[in-house]
Amino acid sequence: MNPDTRQHLESNTRYSPASIESKWMDLWLEARLFSPEEGSDKDSYCIVLPPPNVTGSLHMGHALNSSIQDLLIRLARMRGKNALWVCGTDHAGIATQNQVEKQLRSEGLTRQQIGREEFEQRVWKWRGQYGSTIISQLKRMGCSLDYEGERFTLDEGYVKAVYRVFTSLYRKGYIYRDEYMVNWCTGCHTALSDLEVEHEEEDDKLYYLRYPVIGEDDYLVIATARPETMLGDTAVAVNPGDERYQDYIGKAVELPLTGREIPIIADEYVDVKFGTGALKITPAHDPNDFEIGKKHDLEEINVFTSDGHINQAGGQFAGLTLEEARAQIMHRLEGDDLVEKVEPYRHAVGVCYRCGTTIEPYISLQWFMRMDELARPAINAVESGQVKFHPQRWAGVYLDWMRSIRPWCISRQLWWGHRLPVWYCDECGKIIVEEEPPTTCPGCNSSELRQEEDVLDTWFSSALWPFATLGWPETTERLEKFYPTNTLVTARDIIFLWVARMIMMGLEFPEDIPYSDVIINATIMAKDGRRMSKSLGTGIDPLELIGTYGADATRFGLLNMASSQDVRFADERIEMSRNFCNKIFNAARFVLLGVEDVPPAPPAPSAATLPDRWIESRLQATAADINRLLDAYDFSEATRLLYRFVWNEFCDWYVEIAKIRLYGEDVAAKGEVSGHLLHLLDNILRLLHPFMPFLTEELAALMPLPGGFLINSVYPRGDESARDAGAEKDMEELMETVVAIRTMRNELTVPPKKRARAILVSKEENVINVVQNNSSLIESLSKTLIDEHVADEDEAAAAAQQAAVVLIPGGKLLVPLAELIDIEQEQSRLQSVISRKKQELARAEGKLANKNFVAKAPAELVEKEKAKLEQHGRELAELEQQYNRYFGT
Repeated sequence: MNPDTRQHLESNTRYSPASIESKWMDLWLEARLFSPEEGSDKDSYCIVLPPPNVTGSLHMGHALNSSIQDLLIRLARMRGKNALWVCGTDHAGIATQNQVEKQLRSEGLTRQQIGREEFEQRVWKWRGQYGSTIISQLKRMGCSLDYEGERFTLDEGYVKAVYRVFTSLYRKGYIYRDEYMVNWCTGCHTALSDLEVEHEEEDDKLYYLRYPVIGEDDYLVIATARPETMLGDTAVAVNPGDERYQDYIGKAVELPLTGREIPIIADEYVDVKFGTGALKITPAHDPNDFEIGKKHDLEEINVFTSDGHINQAGGQFAGLTLEEARAQIMHRLEGDDLVEKVEPYRHAVGVCYRCGTTIEPYISLQWFMRMDELARPAINAVESGQVKFHPQRWAGVYLDWMRSIRPWCISRQLWWGHRLPVWYCDECGKIIVEEEPPTTCPGCNSSELRQEEDVLDTWFSSALWPFATLGWPETTERLEKFYPTNTLVTARDIIFLWVARMIMMGLEFPEDIPYSDVIINATIMAKDGRRMSKSLGTGIDPLELIGTYGADATRFGLLNMASSQDVRFADERIEMSRNFCNKIFNAARFVLLGVEDVPPAPPAPSAATLPDRWIESRLQATAADINRLLDAYDFSEATRLLYRFVWNEFCDWYVEIAKIRLYGEDVAAKGEVSGHLLHLLDNILRLLHPFMPFLTEELAALMPLPGGFLINSVYPRGDESARDAGAEKDMEELMETVVAIRTMRNELTVPPKKRARAILVSKEENVINVVQNNSSLIESLSKTLIDEHVADEDEAAAAAQQAAVVLIPGGKLLVPLAELIDIEQEQSRLQSVISRKKQELARAEGKLANKNFVAKAPAELVEKEKAKLEQHGRELAELEQQYNRYFGT
């Protein structure tokens, strides 16, 4: 070891993540290790980063998702693949526009006042200032993305891809313009697709209103949660099978407050159990009413403005907000004795996924995309197994949605995004769709053309991500090498919004699936089971975790806890991982400072001890199992296996056993164990690297190995020929023997340094050989020398009077008590402890037998006393067993 490395290890006695993480990220970037090798003939492996919004910052979902992706991409590199992890961000139309409009409001301005061109410049400026925040945060996580090739959904090449797709689908007839009912957000002033509407349970009221029957002294009572929409009613519907209303069908009612006459119609859609069974029909403001209106040729009267006010069609209520209109309408109806009753009503209300405003069903002229033809091959891709979901059950969710897919409203009334490549000629009315701006109308040659104001839904451009980021529609080397990509890691809430659409677009344009495997990562909930949210106060900032525990511990802890699809966040898993990092650091430091200057290698077979053969076998088994688990995407179990091998088998057992030879006088043995420790540490660091890149790279750089980054090393696969089942069995029995002796000594409070001797009682030849051949090792580890062997109980009884019996695999040990402890003193001590425990048990029993206490005490206190009673009972039983074991009944 060179003097600088030794000095570094001696001066750094504790692992400090902050001091190494930024250093290694800078070195990796400087060496361009995250970019794929140009012109390489290696097999390719590619993952695309789900593009975070430019408005975004790292949250727990990103942290877990990126940890999985980085693990996979590092693993692929170490397996010899030419690996590319595509980096980039999404322009996030609504979210980004909202941010900039918020800035404008703080200046007393609106986007309409400054105009579209200046507004777009403002957004680009905002993106330059804040858009790279999350990319910097991903670097803190240790993500080995191709930062040099970072893409943006509004960069020049990407826009070209979007316009190519739009024009192609338009010419096929898949994209069309129509006036139809859409989900309208009055906060963002835009249409939304069905998938962008979130539904929240809300406590509301159900209003029972009287609609007078024309020409009769009678009325129909209808129930509605939205009395403000009655201004647009054009019918009342009843179920044709509802006996209560047979005589009303074909008649008419007077719409209160308007004086309009509207018909009473029959339609099987009406639920006879909802409200009174009579349903007001408002075709312009309810999607179901819209369909009923089409069927019965009803007028569509829109009474809302796009910003959530009553329009002129609302007569005397024009100009009011919807809430104000509801209050005034109900006041008027009550004054006219047209309110039957009002009941509490809990129902699901659609809200904007971005701003939380209640969604209004609204008839609007929009651009739509027909999905049926695109969906068929995408359904087949999953049914045939070309695209596999992990866990597999998400394939069923995907298929259910795809089989009932509806047209997609792809236009948004925003200024930030991909402006539709559509131009209108006001001279002849022609619609022109082209990738490049036309100069004249092909119909009438007019140069007076105006471009469509709307932009595309953000998810339209995101659907092209796997191939547009690789250069499509151009034929690029990256597209040829890396498309189709291999694995997509994403969240379940965007299976429809993104995953399905990427499959459809990939099959339609590059004409191949975009990826073969879709990993739906776990959703990490708050500790109380609620979703993580800043607004709810349940969010946990992963950057704070990194600051406290380090990136490696954060990554490993998240991977460890993500064992199912819904997991509650657990601080203790991150703390456990931090402790694991410290354990690895301390073990590596011990090895590097303690070993001889020899090359890493397992000992020669002739020199290998049982522990040597055992740990080498366990290493190979662990490596093979880790590879199997990673190939099955079982990251949580892989972390548990690594933890168990490194902490329990390597650190707790092998390193402790190795100290005997390292500190011994046998020079050859010291050299053998030094080489083996370095060999094991080298393999451990490589196995851990995809999980803990910073710590492992730091420790690998201190190893006496040829230069080079650990990130470029070979991932251990596990060598079946190096497995030694016999050594594993024998060592397991030896370890059980040591643990049993240590337990006995602990129970009898034998001083740690006090030597003991034991007699082996066994008839099993293998047990006898293992114990006798490793007696010095057992003595070193347990301070107990097994110096005699007898075959049966009679010999044992003669050999040791009043001995502790220690059960071990295949036999037992007799440890003479008189050589270890003052028997009478220990007997008296245990009797006193048992007596005190009996008193505690009696007190607990007495308290719970008191009916007055059980009836009046708080339930938590009663449960606490019951738990105490159980604990005292358990502890008493253990103490009595211990007493009987050593001193008889």
